[in-house]
Amino acid sequence: MTNNDIVNGFDDEKDESLKIKLQKVTEVEGCLVLYLTGYIDTYNSNYFQKRVAKAIEAGYTRLVFQCGGLNYVSSTGIGSFTAFLKSVKPRGGDLVLLEIQPKVYEVFQLLGFSQFFNIKDNLDDSINFFRSGSASESISLFPKVFSCPICSKKLKALKPGRFRCSECKTILAIDNAGQVFLG
Repeated sequence: MTNNDIVNGFDDEKDESLKIKLQKVTEVEGCLVLYLTGYIDTYNSNYFQKRVAKAIEAGYTRLVFQCGGLNYVSSTGIGSFTAFLKSVKPRGGDLVLLEIQPKVYEVFQLLGFSQFFNIKDNLDDSINFFRSGSASESISLFPKVFSCPICSKKLKALKPGRFRCSECKTILAIDNAGQVFLG
C-alpha cells in the first residue's frame, strides 16, 4: 500500500531531506503512523506541515510520529508538531511521538515542549494510548521502562521521582504522567 492509497495525493510533493512513510493503524479509527527519516528545519518545515495537514484533512486525527529516523529537528520543526497538536485536539485527536533520538529530545526539552507531547517508547504503547481514549491515567504507568535521554540505556522507574541513570550517572526525574526530564 502506497502513501497515496492511504491519503490521496500525499506523495504529489516530495523532499529529499525528509522522507515520510505512512502506515494506517486498523485497530484505532483515524490513526496513522508517520515514519519520519531525515531532518526537519526552517527550509523543509513548510513541506512537512503541508503533508501532515493533508493527512489530517483526510480524517486522520490520531497521529503517531515515528521519529527513530529523524536526526535533527529545529525549533521551527517543533513548531510544526505544536501546530498539528492544535489542529487535531479540537477534532478529538492527539499526537504521539515515538523513539525520539536523545539529541532531538533535548531540543524539545530546551524549548519546554516535552511536557505537551505524548512521548512513547513503542508502537504498542501508542496504539494503547489511543485505544484508552487518550486517558493514560486509566492504565497504571508504573513500573515504567524507558530509555535514558542521554545515553539511551533502558531504565525502569517504579514510581515518580528523581533518580540517577545507572550507566551515565545523569540525574533524571519522572513525573506522575510518566514523562522523563533531566533532573
